[in-house]
Amino acid sequence: MNPLRLLLKPSARRFFDEADGLGFTSGKKLHGYLYLRWPYLYISLITGEHPLAKLLARGSRWLDRLFPARVENRRKASRARRTGAGIRFADTYHGKVMPTDEAVKLVKIGREVSLTAPETVVPYQLARDIVLKNPDHIVVFDCPCRSARKNPCTPMDVCMVMGEPFASLVLEHNEKRSRRITSDEAVAILKAENARGHVHHAFFKDVALGRFYAICNCCSCCCGAMAAQRHGVEMLASSGYVVHVDAEACVGCGNCASYCQFGALKARERTLQIKTARCMGCGACVSKCPKQALSLKADPCRGMPLLVEDLIKGAAGGQKV
Repeated sequence: MNPLRLLLKPSARRFFDEADGLGFTSGKKLHGYLYLRWPYLYISLITGEHPLAKLLARGSRWLDRLFPARVENRRKASRARRTGAGIRFADTYHGKVMPTDEAVKLVKIGREVSLTAPETVVPYQLARDIVLKNPDHIVVFDCPCRSARKNPCTPMDVCMVMGEPFASLVLEHNEKRSRRITSDEAVAILKAENARGHVHHAFFKDVALGRFYAICNCCSCCCGAMAAQRHGVEMLASSGYVVHVDAEACVGCGNCASYCQFGALKARERTLQIKTARCMGCGACVSKCPKQALSLKADPCRGMPLLVEDLIKGAAGGQKV
């Protein structure tokens, strides 16, 4: 063992050991450790909310003037991504929208899992593994995105890390902002956030051992991923469903539209208009309809849902469960 690792907490040593087994480069291992060790600093920097972000941006512009080739290299990389020849940011870090019922099944899965989600489910080149070691190890911690905002939504403790080494790594390094919870407590958080109209995302990241590691409960005003989505970085995948309205039952009250985080619903002249292209199939609106006029319908054009139990049943061809 590298003697420097003896200075790390046990969860961090386990993270590096697993990263070694996956053949991670030193840079990728360090990136993953920094992300999981200091999530609040990491998120506040990439969202531009941290004071250092502006300083780093000025430094980057200074380097661009000093080394013009940097600008051209970025342009080439951008062109490659647009043509599908390069790795997009979203391929390395992305979330899959999940309706509450499926998110509940995930936190209560109660078994170890190792499989790769097909691209029809998680439509990215990288980070599609669902590997749950100690799935009953769930830690809830203060949302880094909300923590980075000046006037965040509340409550703060709504982000959940599942399985090892992630749960212990976050807990051991952020004791004042995290706590271990049971699967029943996780379900209660999911249902409370759904009641607030917030969206469940199963997050995957390349440097988080290339796999699923957290369920976040997101609001459009605070969430960095949702902000990126609005600005054209497609780092959120549809649940595979779209909302459907029963026109005969709907009275166009607009209550559901006030909860939609994606701006997909609009009440006009006592009817409900649905912008299907914007709908991510989260289902946050469904329970808000006093007339029970809304439901989620599968839409294969939007990809397939993340149904972990179905993936387990269908696992074959070298996948392990």
